[in-house]
Amino acid sequence: MSDLATPLPRRFDINPKPLAFSLVLIALGAVYLAHTVSGRQAALYVVGALLGMSLYHAAFGFTSAWRVFIADGRGAGVRAQMLMLAIGVLLFFPALSAGSLFGHPVAGLVSPAGTSVVFGAFIFGIGMQLGGGCASGTLYTVGGGSTRMLVTLAAFVVGSVVATAHMPFWTALPSLKPTSLVTTLGAGWAIAINLAIFAAIAALTVAIERRRHGRLVDEPLRAASASPWLHGPWPLFAGAVALALLNFATLALSGRPWGVTSAFALWGAKLFSVAGIDVANWPYWNAHANAAALAAPVTRDVTSVMDAGIILGAMAAAALAGRYAPVWRLPARSLVAAVVGGLLLGYGARLAYGCNIGAYFSGIVSGSLHGWLWLAAAFAGNVIGTRLRPLFGLEVERARPTGC
Repeated sequence: MSDLATPLPRRFDINPKPLAFSLVLIALGAVYLAHTVSGRQAALYVVGALLGMSLYHAAFGFTSAWRVFIADGRGAGVRAQMLMLAIGVLLFFPALSAGSLFGHPVAGLVSPAGTSVVFGAFIFGIGMQLGGGCASGTLYTVGGGSTRMLVTLAAFVVGSVVATAHMPFWTALPSLKPTSLVTTLGAGWAIAINLAIFAAIAALTVAIERRRHGRLVDEPLRAASASPWLHGPWPLFAGAVALALLNFATLALSGRPWGVTSAFALWGAKLFSVAGIDVANWPYWNAHANAAALAAPVTRDVTSVMDAGIILGAMAAAALAGRYAPVWRLPARSLVAAVVGGLLLGYGARLAYGCNIGAYFSGIVSGSLHGWLWLAAAFAGNVIGTRLRPLFGLEVERARPTGC
């Protein structure tokens, strides 16, 4: 979750110009992709737009949810993540076990679990709190009009491509082979074990929240609208369900789960190449799939297309909510935090084989052991990052005491 998750003013109007702009670009982009790439690519672009709308309207994510749990013991956001993961494994594990979905081959995002994941996820966690968002949070808040997050995104891209230059060092460090719980245990046992862990984590958040506050703290009041499902806001559980279903749609259309940050490395590499830096000869970009992506138009990259859709979908959601109003003046300390946080996010995501989406969400619903290692290391990084936020003038939200 990003720093956009704050109580909303009461609004019933919309911002017509950004709404029209975003919807036109979504429609034109889908038509263009259908004609130049494929109907599937166009459909994935639209799925990206729906993800952006869902993320924005539910203010759903990871950064703020983890921060308020760490600082204040409130666990509603963490419980929503557990619901999202539970739905995900129920959908994904049978399909991944079968190896096909609707007659098309599918595979999970299963990566090695080792030193690079621990270090990468840890610094990613710090970057989440300083940058003000995770990977998906950065995209949807950029689309929602956050100018600070444009800075975070730019630094995210730079950090991502710099990390690709160092990948031979990190991949040579000790690690386990890619391990899929679906393959190792079978879909049935893998589902049962994962659901038990999700339930235990949710129960732990309830116990901590009740011990800290004496009860489960209500979500902050958010403004009602004439049509909540169209204009927002959505309850967290609706965001959890929507993200799980849309990730499954991504699997069905692309053959693999949703990812975000590989596109940032690709964008950075293309920009570095334009600037005269020969990234094509770096070992990371010599790998067959990466070399092909670097040489191809960005419209052929599934992750890039979906990321663009997320930004535009979030813009449409912000306009529907009457909240699209960019502010261009940024405090100096906040600007520094956005740059430092973005660099840590980008560098960490590459080392950890993904972000809160590709490694955590999609990693766990793929049955990958590295997804659980990512969660533990990233959460530890968030603890550090939350403590660092006041040094940069950034808020750490706490509930008002009972009776005040």
